[in-house]
Amino acid sequence: MNVVVVESPAKAKTINKYLGGDYQVLASYGHVRDLPSKDGSVRPDEDFAMSWAVDTRSQKRVKEIADAVKGSDRLILATDPDREGEAISWHLLEVLKNKKALKDVAVDRVVFNAITKTAVLDAMKNPRQIDMELVEAYLARRALDYLVGFTLSPVLWRKLPGARSAGRVQSVALRLICEREFEIEKFVAEEYWTLKAQASAGGSEPFEARLTHLDGGKLDKFGLPDEASATDAKQKIEAASFRIGAVEAKPTKRNPPPPFTTSTLQQDASNRLGYAAKRTMQIAQKLYEDGLITYMRTDGIDMAGEAIAQSREAVKSKFGDKYLPKSPRKYTSKAKNAQEAHEAIRPTDFNRSPEDVRLDADAAKLYRLIWNRATASQMEAATIERTSIDLVSGDEKITLRANGSVILFDGFLKLYASADKDEDTRLPKVTEGDHAETKEVEAEQHFTQPPPRFTEASLVKTLEELGIGRPSTYASIISVLQDRDYVRLEKRRFVPDDKGRIVTAFLENFFRRYVEYDFTADLEEKLDKVSAGDLDWKALLDAFWKEFSASVDDIGDLRIGQVLDALDEALGPHFFQQTEDGKDPRLCPKCGEGRLSLKLSRYGAFIGCSNYPECKYTRPLSAEEGDDAAGGDVELGADPETGAAIWLKTGRFGPYVEREAQEEGAKPDRSSLPKTWPPDTIDLEKALRLLKLPREVGEHPEDGDMITAALGRYGPYVKHKSIYANLDSIEEVFEVGLNRAVALIAEKKAKRGGQVLKELGEHPDGGGPVNVMEGRYGPYVKHKKTNATLPKDVEPGDVTMEQAVTLLAEKASKGGKKKAAKKKPAAKKTAAKKKPAAKKASGGSKSAAASD
Repeated sequence: MNVVVVESPAKAKTINKYLGGDYQVLASYGHVRDLPSKDGSVRPDEDFAMSWAVDTRSQKRVKEIADAVKGSDRLILATDPDREGEAISWHLLEVLKNKKALKDVAVDRVVFNAITKTAVLDAMKNPRQIDMELVEAYLARRALDYLVGFTLSPVLWRKLPGARSAGRVQSVALRLICEREFEIEKFVAEEYWTLKAQASAGGSEPFEARLTHLDGGKLDKFGLPDEASATDAKQKIEAASFRIGAVEAKPTKRNPPPPFTTSTLQQDASNRLGYAAKRTMQIAQKLYEDGLITYMRTDGIDMAGEAIAQSREAVKSKFGDKYLPKSPRKYTSKAKNAQEAHEAIRPTDFNRSPEDVRLDADAAKLYRLIWNRATASQMEAATIERTSIDLVSGDEKITLRANGSVILFDGFLKLYASADKDEDTRLPKVTEGDHAETKEVEAEQHFTQPPPRFTEASLVKTLEELGIGRPSTYASIISVLQDRDYVRLEKRRFVPDDKGRIVTAFLENFFRRYVEYDFTADLEEKLDKVSAGDLDWKALLDAFWKEFSASVDDIGDLRIGQVLDALDEALGPHFFQQTEDGKDPRLCPKCGEGRLSLKLSRYGAFIGCSNYPECKYTRPLSAEEGDDAAGGDVELGADPETGAAIWLKTGRFGPYVEREAQEEGAKPDRSSLPKTWPPDTIDLEKALRLLKLPREVGEHPEDGDMITAALGRYGPYVKHKSIYANLDSIEEVFEVGLNRAVALIAEKKAKRGGQVLKELGEHPDGGGPVNVMEGRYGPYVKHKKTNATLPKDVEPGDVTMEQAVTLLAEKASKGGKKKAAKKKPAAKKTAAKKKPAAKKASGGSKSAAASD
């Protein structure tokens, strides 16, 4: 029996159809192991030794494969034909060796660029061994990403509370987006004017001509800077007499583009179909696994000989001989990496036209795009005639020019038209020297436009041009930036969030070398040299680590105040934009004396006044200029019982209501607004109801302790001792009675002990769920084996993911010291056992991974 292992069950199902009963095809479901999300998984001091772990999800798959292999004659590793696929096979082989499942079993590696019967059977006849150079390139990349993530992210957490992890390549992509936004913000529009007229000559049809020369000189873009100069030029055109000065027709040829690479597919699918890069790759993966297209992660742009012949047959059959060039077209890639050897993305069978394949709507559109582009690459060039007509004044001081473009032969454009849609502007036949008439002269005002924000397509194109990332990484780079809330998509264009700009400014000020485009591109080239066998992977890591770790050490003693000063200066033009009235944008609107600047709390950055604590003005970073909620406090009225003023305010954590303190030095009563109560709906009555929280519901009948009802950031709840129970609505927090509260508490109490109070979601960097838990000694946050007790003033229902990550990181950083403290003399063990469990050190693991 031969056991074949591929990545996915869909791929296994397709391949299983091509192989006989002597083969058993199993899926590994991707990587079977990875670096654990804790310190020490990569150890530079031990020659970059790496520790790997099989996760719970993969253990079942590994056991299934190991059991099958033990009773077989041959193991065939048939994972994808790229660096990642080679690594998946290597990982599986190492795990099986450790399990001693390969005794007397032959092991082969096979690759195929398409999941067709011919390709699969040919691959089975030509096995090879694991390509360790590709594996070492993977190991180097994985180690680099791990070392950057687990070294740089804790620095971010310490110096920028509330910040999230920094990834090696994602940080560079984020810098691109942030720099573009700065260009847009600094942009000052310039006015300019153009003139056009309707012209004719010799009884021809009217055609449009534009002013190009005035007063004997050529006009540049800003030749007519204002309305006065445009009006003067218009009068001169209207007073002049014109003749046809020159007629020029130039036939040109436009050749078809090559078949798709990964990046060009993502760009075209975004521009033409509106697909996100991640969505494009998901659909392409399915098309590949169904045997419809070749492998979709590639830098290659040529096709195999038989594919070229088949595509030419498709062109001849569908469009006729005139659309088929005499000889096949060959394309050469300029890419330098190992994936260049792969074919371009193409249909596995050109006879399966888009009309003949039954797919869902999105998949059908992408398959059509791939089929059209690959087929068009073997079609005849388009012939286009570009014409121009010059109209010259009698004194030859004024020239108007008309341009036209006519497609004489559509060639490949019949199947694959340009995304920008070539205009077919035909000009009439005119003769040089003929008298020309002009009328309807129009002056048009224009303003220069700022550079456009990046779309997914333009970002991928720029990353590729800079040599940053590789085909398999573009979609994940974009996803990570969005998942970490560093950027957002607005009208299909990337806008950096403030936290993304802060992280970028921090890295540019203190780790600039590691977000430089040339440095990142050079590192990619070195990784390609590793995969080509021209560079030792550990030598690459050693050179990188020496400089990188030194940079981290240099910033270790940096005070947060120094960080704030640098960020405040770098981001000042963004957060404190000059107003039209000329007022100082940094002047505090509340006290009129303090200076606004960037501040940090454990929960993130905000804008605050320099006169704190006398002036407590704050606003969120993203508050719009002039927004009352950002800086203006609204007085709602007076408390009818005490006469104290009731205010609606906005702090760095959002809007809240406040009752003025009655005694000097006392803290005012405050309550955050429920999410379902917008600030503009808050009146005095609602504010007073909120300020009565927490509300005493009644004494618990079992122990007499008070049950309270309160409102957390994520909703209403009732509380008895350390047990919290959610309420169904905001109104219920004001109305819930004792019987209902006791019942809810009882339901929670029945599940006490490790009970999840709140699910925060997947850890942003280390993977695995982060939850707020109920413990014997109070609530805490938990991620894998790390537990961190909540501060007494933090309600479990109010905990955010960022707070949890910060608490876990602080606990993890102390874990090693506490573990050492646990080792006590034997005589003291008995005494140690008597200590409350809550006070025992619970060593954790740092979770700061940033994947490429």
